[in-house]
Amino acid sequence: MPIHVVKDGPGPHTQVPAQVPAHLQTIPIPLISTTADTTDRAVKGRVIHKGPLVSIGEDYYVLKTVIQDEDSPQSLSSEPSSINVILFGAMAKDYSESVSQGDLLLLAGFTVAKSPTSHKDKLHVCNLQMAGDDSSVYVYPSSTLSPRASVSKRSSTFRPEVTKAAKVVKYSYVPLSHLKPGVVVNIYAVVCFFKQPFRTKGTDYCSTLKITDQSNNKVGCTIFCDKLEEHPKIFKIGDIIRLHRVKSQLFNGAISLLTSHGFSAVTFDGTVGSPVVPRTCSKSFSFSEDDRQAVEALRVWVSTQSLVPAEPSLPLSSVQPKAYFDLTCQLLAKAPVDSSCTLMKVWDGTKCSYPTLDVFVEPSTLEGRFSKNINNLIVNILVYDNHVEVAQQLKPGTYLRIYNLHAVPGASRLSGNDSEPSGPTEHLGFHLHGGTSYGRGLRVLPDDSPDIQDLRRVLETFSNSDLSDSSLLEVWNTPPLDTAPVETATERICDHTMDPVTLADVKTRGPSQMYHVRAQINSYLPQKLHQSLKLYCDKCKSIRDVPDDGTVGNMFLEAQKDGGSCDGSWTLELRLPRALSLYMSSQLIGSSKAKELIFLKGATLEETCRIATAYNNIIPVMSSQGSMSLLDLSAPFLFRGTKRYYGCRQCSNVKLGEPLGEDVEMLDEKSLAEALGVHLLQYGLLLKLELQDGTDCLEALLWRDSESFFQVSAVDAAANQEAQDVIQETMDRLCPPGRSLAERPWLDLCLTSYSVEDDGQRRTCYQIIHTDTRGANTHTAPHTHTS
Repeated sequence: MPIHVVKDGPGPHTQVPAQVPAHLQTIPIPLISTTADTTDRAVKGRVIHKGPLVSIGEDYYVLKTVIQDEDSPQSLSSEPSSINVILFGAMAKDYSESVSQGDLLLLAGFTVAKSPTSHKDKLHVCNLQMAGDDSSVYVYPSSTLSPRASVSKRSSTFRPEVTKAAKVVKYSYVPLSHLKPGVVVNIYAVVCFFKQPFRTKGTDYCSTLKITDQSNNKVGCTIFCDKLEEHPKIFKIGDIIRLHRVKSQLFNGAISLLTSHGFSAVTFDGTVGSPVVPRTCSKSFSFSEDDRQAVEALRVWVSTQSLVPAEPSLPLSSVQPKAYFDLTCQLLAKAPVDSSCTLMKVWDGTKCSYPTLDVFVEPSTLEGRFSKNINNLIVNILVYDNHVEVAQQLKPGTYLRIYNLHAVPGASRLSGNDSEPSGPTEHLGFHLHGGTSYGRGLRVLPDDSPDIQDLRRVLETFSNSDLSDSSLLEVWNTPPLDTAPVETATERICDHTMDPVTLADVKTRGPSQMYHVRAQINSYLPQKLHQSLKLYCDKCKSIRDVPDDGTVGNMFLEAQKDGGSCDGSWTLELRLPRALSLYMSSQLIGSSKAKELIFLKGATLEETCRIATAYNNIIPVMSSQGSMSLLDLSAPFLFRGTKRYYGCRQCSNVKLGEPLGEDVEMLDEKSLAEALGVHLLQYGLLLKLELQDGTDCLEALLWRDSESFFQVSAVDAAANQEAQDVIQETMDRLCPPGRSLAERPWLDLCLTSYSVEDDGQRRTCYQIIHTDTRGANTHTAPHTHTS
């Protein structure tokens, strides 16, 4: 067990508990760093915060706790003496059951990582991560320690984000379809519309939202709170909300909800599979296994509904003139323009396809800094009226979601209205108009929000590199989507007439559509290209790997173990390194064509391949109860020169013994398979490419048109080294190994989207079609022919 509870307190002459291995040495928390040697080291500290146990999958848990070093002098380092500890798996569950706030701990077998929340919680810049049998926690319960070692005043001032309720209260929740006027209830529901909080004429703030649940009833809810931060933390439609102590009332003939005394709210991300992490500003709240199950049930239900808008958020690269859209971005700088307008400079890692409006402000009024290298990726947003107060409180570096932002073509520098010129668009201005219509407003996203992880990676990549202006654009900009010539390594061969779109735009649309895109290959699978060769059944739609020679060779050896004869056949002896029996059925073939169709018994795979170089059609057979039968269809049923052909075990109905006819020379692999009752498997090439264009990444399969893409047939690739080299050379050119993304070529591609069901859930997938490398190849694919 990785959690060890020590019953007796530490001895008077040592700070290391007696049960801890003697070779461990204690390292003070202020001296912890990602470069420090943690071998045989331990960390000692008192628990000043213990978070809830969070389930992120079947029997897998995460728990965050904070410990404080009380022994190390502050002169050791300027780093804080408190640090986050993240526990995973069974250790997290054991910790939740065995450790209490105020206990003294000794941690061993940890890893050190950079803390993503240090600037927010003001704790150590690193955190400790613990999982598996190599990690151990030694616990001195606070009840066994002397009063001198009890929780200090310094640690008691720490405010945990979530505290465990001292008494578990069982709450009951009412479906929205069962609401009656005048009753205070608790609700679990999904947010299908919301407005950002706004200041009322009094001293409090008001926000409104509309919610629904599995009953499909939609109910409005009005929330009043004294402070802005006390309102529910809703970031997007589809979030799940838990409301405690809301009062139902009848308004204009419909049931609605209103906050009442003791009101509280907790929200969760509504995406299936994301961690069930409560979002709240409450100092304490309850959260049980029943709550987790309620959240998961609503997630599954909402995933089957059409509540979430088709385009909840757009990148700047996909924005069109006159559009109203939501933008997820990072604030780089801000400046006041006048009492009713504030300028915000933001970016999202992509470049707007249109020229954007430049807004001049005095440099002395601009709060925030940014590199000139990203000037052309930054857009100016003018924030008006009631949103100014929120914008003025924001700090540069904050991640935001801006709701109902307006892309105004040709707007004047400080215009706050919607007037738009009728002439051609020259510049786009971005305005957040006043009011709260259509959910308009600003919202700060927390650092651990899954919606900003891509933005974080973009920013960190830029911050940790010395990119010049040109190289930065190569990495993060989308290529032109108009008709301007762009050098690409592939070309589309379809007849579709449509303009190219970005990958971000593709991902916002549904299945059963076609797209033209320009993208680069970020990576591909399988890396060993011979593994991309597959066998496909056009009847049962199954796909399987081509077995390797070792597997096939073992099947041939198993078939050799039965040395019996086959009735109705005659034997031809060949003098090879050992005697081989060649059975040719006089019932199946004419004697004049004996050399054209050979049923071969008792040979190894190597010997079969050698014989196939001299004879056109070799069918390996074995003796089964005195009769001739084919080998297991996991092995090739036919050899033609260097080519091997396989059958589908599920769809075949083997029938040896029926005449094939005398014109054997005219039989091809399809005719032979049909005559033998074998459903022929087709060769195919299957690769998964990760595409990127600066706006987003997208995984697409190369399958249906893979042969035209490489200009090589799959059956040739299975038998011919030269054909295999063509595939390898093509991929090395499209995704050069050891080269940066900026050095990889752009591809013109035709994509199709389709829907598949995976574990009961529908998801959209993509495939590359109608595309080849003709014109970009420096070689010509060979015509392979084997006689």
